[in-house]
Amino acid sequence: MALAHPNIALIKYWGKRDEGLVLPVTDSLSMTLDVYPTTTRVRLGEGAGPDEVVFNGVSASGEALRRITVFLDLVRERAGRTQRAVVETRNTVPTGAGLASSASGFAALAVAAAAAYGLRLDARELSRLARRGSGSASRSLFGGFALWHSGAGTASLEEADAVSYAEPVAAADGLDPALVVAVVNAGPKEVSSRAAMRQTVATSPLYGPWAASSAADLAEMRAALVRGDLEAVGEIAERNALGMHATMLAARPAVRYLSPATVTVLDAVVELRRAGVAAYATMDAGPNVKVLCRRADAARVADAVGAVVGASSVVVAGPGPGARLLDGGDS
Repeated sequence: MALAHPNIALIKYWGKRDEGLVLPVTDSLSMTLDVYPTTTRVRLGEGAGPDEVVFNGVSASGEALRRITVFLDLVRERAGRTQRAVVETRNTVPTGAGLASSASGFAALAVAAAAAYGLRLDARELSRLARRGSGSASRSLFGGFALWHSGAGTASLEEADAVSYAEPVAAADGLDPALVVAVVNAGPKEVSSRAAMRQTVATSPLYGPWAASSAADLAEMRAALVRGDLEAVGEIAERNALGMHATMLAARPAVRYLSPATVTVLDAVVELRRAGVAAYATMDAGPNVKVLCRRADAARVADAVGAVVGASSVVVAGPGPGARLLDGGDS
């Protein structure tokens, strides 16, 4: 059995240059959270045959089952084994709501499946493996802050595949960040991240300039983390996220995840800054808002956004651990 936590990108991953290998257009940088864990057990069945996947106590079907089966086929190919798998996953984050459920899900599956099929992989190889299930899962292998290398600039896709992985990123000890999650809507999105990403890359005139500016954002973000400058980290994260959503709004037709409640939360974050609180918003492909702040200010930030979405829809997170095997179980 393996456990993993979701991560929230501060420098966003948005757009693939190869869908089969899940190679991103740009590098990205994230913070793994200490909330919403996923636990996954993988047991090997007798002989070949269809895999069985149980998700939160319910048998998986359709696209969810297909994605997991394709991922297990990759693990079996690398391990030189053919046994079917029985996968039991329990996810505590709302699925498909832009809260990084696929990151924790495929990170836990990568760790558990590799162990079950006898693959001995180091952290880099596990990150590359998790990437094939969900790009952001490559970062959930690591605790704290992690950088996912896109592999851009290589001569071939094969070479890019070998060097597209995540690794930990250093941050100053005194940074002490919190991420306040405001759940505007916990339901599944009408447009999946994959579909929205594909449409944005193909049709948005703003996508190219945003991708180019993201490289500069990343360099500034890494420097801000090292010197422990939370205000700079927040400013960079907010502009990078808003820029990503601008590329979606400029897609043809537009992809709009921002709801009226989302905008109201963003306004509350601006008001917090006017009141002297270092608070900065980031959003993934969904309506929910995450607010980066100092841990000492987290309660005040939670109260402010809770006034919009309701106190029960606010979760305060800190930097979390990387994915790992748990004691016991068949993995």
